[in-house]
Amino acid sequence: MTKLNRHKASLQIARNWQVLLEDAKTALEICGDDPESLELLQESQENLWILEKELNAFELQVLLTGPHDSKGALLTLISGAGGTEAQDWAQMLQRMYLRFAEGRGYKVSTVEEMPGEEAGIKSATLKVEGEFAYGYLKGEKGTHRLVRLSPFNAQNKRQTSFAKVEIMPILEEQELSDIDIPDSDLEVTTMRSGGAGGQNVNKVETGVRMRHIPTGISVRCTQERTQLQNKRIALEMIKAKLIVVQEEQRAKELEEIKGDLIEAAWGTQVRNYVFQPYKLVKDTRTGHETSRAQDVLDGDLIDFV
Repeated sequence: MTKLNRHKASLQIARNWQVLLEDAKTALEICGDDPESLELLQESQENLWILEKELNAFELQVLLTGPHDSKGALLTLISGAGGTEAQDWAQMLQRMYLRFAEGRGYKVSTVEEMPGEEAGIKSATLKVEGEFAYGYLKGEKGTHRLVRLSPFNAQNKRQTSFAKVEIMPILEEQELSDIDIPDSDLEVTTMRSGGAGGQNVNKVETGVRMRHIPTGISVRCTQERTQLQNKRIALEMIKAKLIVVQEEQRAKELEEIKGDLIEAAWGTQVRNYVFQPYKLVKDTRTGHETSRAQDVLDGDLIDFV
């Protein structure tokens, strides 16, 4: 969406807010002390709650001023050590991000998914299309830690699991064409995609794994039915990852200049999800926490992003 269209959409949202305010004022004037108008007052109060929620979301969006914040996002989940436990946790996170994205009206599709051996997923990449999807989700990058009573342990012992989240912006065609990667810097292998899609997908090596040799960055794509299409998407993902790495390197250089590097502490996780012996989700970077752990896993992430 162009900047002009975004500005037009913002103006329309502001007009809608103004209508909600005017309706609330009118309801107060009409009702007065009339007890029979209680229903109208309740409706106005609900509209004002909606307005407050939308204003809070807009305030957050105003802060998303990064060069790629307004773009869509590619979100990759990778299960950590721990076998089935970690793979199940990765799938729980996948569901959480699906719920969050769908709740914001984003379009979500699966670029690749590698099922776990018994349950869950070893890895998956989701394509999230919608305004500011990358801006909202970029802070999710890092290791996510789960503590719960294991459903896969006969003794129902408490188990700790880890999963890694990576985020990349969906780049425009012009941005992709500006990045030139020599073929000699790429290592491409093919594989069977598996899953639904007919005999071509299951019997022919249409899936692609691509590795950028100088950096070691690698991606998988099994989304399309042909190897050529999957190669194209994999190359776009490599380019997007390289841009993210470049921006992180620049940010690190600035931190070193300013002397703002944070001292390393125990653990590498960015967020903890605890279900036993108590319920708590806490972000280790911002300190924000909530006891509504299940709500967070159901996609209520806005206070964390």
